[in-house]
Amino acid sequence: MYHFTRRYIGPVQAIIMDWAGTTVDFGSMAPIRAFQNLFAANNAPITIAEAREPMGAEKREHIRQLCAMPRVREAWKESHGGYPTVADIDRMYEEFVPLQIEAIAQCGQLIPGLKDTLAWCKENDIAIGANTGYAERMIGGLLENAAEQGYKPQSNVCATDVPKGRPYPHMCLKNAIELEVSDVAACVKIDDTLTGIDEGLSAGMWTIGVAVSGNEVGLPLEEWQALSEDEQNVMRKAAYQRFYQAGAHYVVDSIADVIPCLEEIHLRLQAGEAP
Repeated sequence: MYHFTRRYIGPVQAIIMDWAGTTVDFGSMAPIRAFQNLFAANNAPITIAEAREPMGAEKREHIRQLCAMPRVREAWKESHGGYPTVADIDRMYEEFVPLQIEAIAQCGQLIPGLKDTLAWCKENDIAIGANTGYAERMIGGLLENAAEQGYKPQSNVCATDVPKGRPYPHMCLKNAIELEVSDVAACVKIDDTLTGIDEGLSAGMWTIGVAVSGNEVGLPLEEWQALSEDEQNVMRKAAYQRFYQAGAHYVVDSIADVIPCLEEIHLRLQAGEAP
């Protein structure tokens, strides 16, 4: 008896990249500033570590997960006389939107190396997609700012554009449809969050985690560069380990380092390997 296994053996057709921490906003600081300001304004301050834990999720869901954390729940009860309700979460999300828009405007610089990666992709006929946990109404300024700096993805999908955000594969699959790829195995999801890696894996795509520029290290570029080499290596090693444990096929420091990974994925596809 023989069993036929169908394999895609063509080139990489598309990369799908996250925004904050992956292509813009080194350290993924804009969401952190907005979440901390939101909870502080509601008399239940949260730490940076708490704010980062659900990173990558759609933003209302992110707020819900923060409110579900035991320490945050108890702090909320102490301030408000009861645990946070669905109505509280809905209200906070509406308060969050302008805070997030303001923070995005302050943190829109392209991550170094992105333009070189985009140029290499153009030379190799690889389409460029983007997706994000941001809502569509949050990112008008982000798209304009990025375009002024030379980055304009051919497909952009927000968590509010699909039935479910990360870790569900919906955004990646919508990107793939809009980019007209023939097989999800020809796509590479690049993300700075573990839930973004889950998203890419669930979509049947190759995945590359960016460990230093985004959520897992969580430092602005200047603060990262100010660390000693030993301090950097400790943080880098821990971030790499978390990505590999999450199932990432490759892990790099930042978007500046993905071209060798894309070249290797191309060779693996030619050899009949699948994600």
